Amino acid sequence: MSTDLAEDLAPGLIEGHQQESDAPDAAAELAGIVGRNLRRLRTRRGLSLERLAKLSGVSRGMLGQIELGRSAPTIGLLWKVATALEVTFATLTSSGPDAGTAVLRSDEAKILASGKGQFTSRALFPFDTERRVEFYELRIAPGYIERADAHAVGTVENLVVARGQVDLFDGIETHVLREGDAILFDAGVPHSYKNPGAIETVLYLVMTYVEHVG
Repeated sequence: MSTDLAEDLAPGLIEGHQQESDAPDAAAELAGIVGRNLRRLRTRRGLSLERLAKLSGVSRGMLGQIELGRSAPTIGLLWKVATALEVTFATLTSSGPDAGTAVLRSDEAKILASGKGQFTSRALFPFDTERRVEFYELRIAPGYIERADAHAVGTVENLVVARGQVDLFDGIETHVLREGDAILFDAGVPHSYKNPGAIETVLYLVMTYVEHVG
């Protein structure tokens, strides 16, 4: 996935399920959270923007824009930064301590997207604290392919197809999965998800990290 500033500065790619009037507020809120967490994690590790740029493959200018909360980064870009910092994806989106029971309304969901909205990821857990296991709803538009960079070594993805179909490339071979099929694979290598069908694919994904991440 490209890290060019023009492609990865993506205002509005974090938004609610519905195109509602409060979507820009949700996008700005999450962008601010990501920015604050990125600055905190980077400084805690004693990394300059230049050093983090080299480690992640994301430009210094892009990282600066994210830290200022001026941009909603794409899913691929956030994965690159999380992997470089050796933290979980949720660590970058965490907003505070765990509050116990939480109801996540679908019409209030904050959704990360790439490919101009053709691939979306909705966290089915609160952005509240760091965790080793994460649960997501993924949606892929017909004909679209999402290429993911390698996650931290030891990261495992377990997904099930709820609707449609997906061609899952695990870094070695492509697995053709249809509605009801599930797969468990090592996400520590580049992998991809392709929707070869004519309808939107819906997947549910459980991401598990190894102990040393975080």
